Amino acid sequence: QVQLVQSGGGLVQAGGSLRLSCAASGVTFSDNDIGWYRQAPGTQRDRVAFISWKGNINYADSVKGRFTTSSDNDNNTVYLQMNSLKPEDTAVYYCKVAVVRSGLQYNYWGQGTQVTVSS
Repeated sequence: QVQLVQSGGGLVQAGGSLRLSCAASGVTFSDNDIGWYRQAPGTQRDRVAFISWKGNINYADSVKGRFTTSSDNDNNTVYLQMNSLKPEDTAVYYCKVAVVRSGLQYNYWGQGTQVTVSS
């Protein structure tokens, strides 16, 4: 059974930093594509960072240069370091792993964690 457990997040002033963690069980992160997403009230869930199973990383333009995602394969955990936070970064953040089995993709999500940036 695949489970993703998130930690981190909270309330921070604009310009501050936070780090989110996403620990996996039942799946090996380094074998699969991993994404970080966020969803603000009344909006769709958007991807902000992505790590491919090959190790390629990309970011949404809105966070490029401020957010960094990384993985700790020994602990099967991925991180999202968020610096220079802005009020518009306020959202619930989710990690997701995409697992392909027999040609089908199965998406597993973390429980979400609230990030609130005050101005």
